[in-house]
Amino acid sequence: MKMKKQLPVALAVMAALCSGSVLAQEFTQEQIDAIVAKAVDKALAERQAKMDAAIDKKADVITEPQTAAQSPDMAIPFGVKFSGYARYGAHFKAGDQKYIGVDGSYNGSSGIGRLGNEGNGGEFQLSKAFKGDNGAIWDVNVMFDHWGDEVNLKKAYAGVTNILESNPNAYFWAGRDFHQRPQQGINDYFWMTHDGQGAGVKNFDIGGVQFDVAAVAAVESCNPEVLDDGSNPSRINCTGGSGTGDKGNYAATSKIHGMKVGPLDLELYANYGFDSKTIESDDRLKAWQGGVVLSHTGDNSVNKVIARYSDNADNSVYNKTDGLSTIYASFEGSYKFTQQTQIEYLLGFHDYDNSKDNTDNRRNYVAIVRPMHWWNEVHSTWLEAGYQRVDYDQGGDNNGWKLTLSQNMSIAMGPEFRPMLRFYVTGGEVDNKRTARVNGTEDSQLDSFNVGAMWEAWF
Repeated sequence: MKMKKQLPVALAVMAALCSGSVLAQEFTQEQIDAIVAKAVDKALAERQAKMDAAIDKKADVITEPQTAAQSPDMAIPFGVKFSGYARYGAHFKAGDQKYIGVDGSYNGSSGIGRLGNEGNGGEFQLSKAFKGDNGAIWDVNVMFDHWGDEVNLKKAYAGVTNILESNPNAYFWAGRDFHQRPQQGINDYFWMTHDGQGAGVKNFDIGGVQFDVAAVAAVESCNPEVLDDGSNPSRINCTGGSGTGDKGNYAATSKIHGMKVGPLDLELYANYGFDSKTIESDDRLKAWQGGVVLSHTGDNSVNKVIARYSDNADNSVYNKTDGLSTIYASFEGSYKFTQQTQIEYLLGFHDYDNSKDNTDNRRNYVAIVRPMHWWNEVHSTWLEAGYQRVDYDQGGDNNGWKLTLSQNMSIAMGPEFRPMLRFYVTGGEVDNKRTARVNGTEDSQLDSFNVGAMWEAWF
């Protein structure tokens, strides 16, 4: 690292002195010093610009591997592209909870903060792009995931872009895919999720506004729920092996993006869920949900407001509950104090209201903050603190806090850079008073202390 910093200075000195005696005759020592100083300043400025560009990336880094067909003017990569996301490691439980979570959380244990509080697993994708003689760019993508005892086929689809002369950026696809799963970072929450198989189009341009629309079906034998226990506390889970047919639960999804409201970026979501006759007539339901995202990117900050309302559903219109209405709202962002010191934060609210069975009606309140400091381009220290309260209409509330200290080694400076080796300690306390009261038990307090090491990467 020291050698890299000295190299621009050395090159500048060599450039300034390379003319030998001629240079010495034509310039005074003061002039030579000025030339060297100017060259050094330029080299350092260029290096600083590169580092700032890396750090200025948005906080909500998308871990989902992207399709190989990105844009009409892209260069087709040679061979097969390998991409994915994974985290694996050892997590030693020395207290009451292996993963610290409050009962009734909207997002399992990660609802109180994911750092040092998440299980193992990964998603591994192979993609191949082709370019036709007419300029159309095609791609085929296959992904397997491993979030439990089974390995599931999560993606198997093909798509094409630059197929319409009037709309070259429109991307048409069909098959099985991750679908409409906007994700938050420090609470690891998919506030919408409609993974399945079907067809649609993305980035269809309508007067400068981008439009996505699709019809998708839940996969047979797949139950896409967010679990709150076990080694998979916060990811989408498919219980039982995934089949090849449709389960009978369908969704029509849409998204409008690429809009500006003054300095803000605006996204709108609208989804409708329905069932086929594969579902028994008494169990067939309809559901809908809408969402809005307002975000702002400044010189040193990224901030985002998310709001979602669902009728007969929560975060997926596949999974329907008669009489249920839910509201999710959050404010999240990041702020860069200096090149080496940053902070991420999130405030969240989730309201679960079932008009036909109010037993579990509740409201979630959560606050998470994560200050981070980079000692150099490799080593960093992160501290994450989270608090969550689950207030039930009946029986009181549950609440808890979590604190994680993590020492990391990564490939470059910034929270978005992976792979990362992480060594952490996590402590916390949960008081499930309402749960204990309902179950007729006296001991509601759970104290936790966990130690772990893991590797995390998206690639």
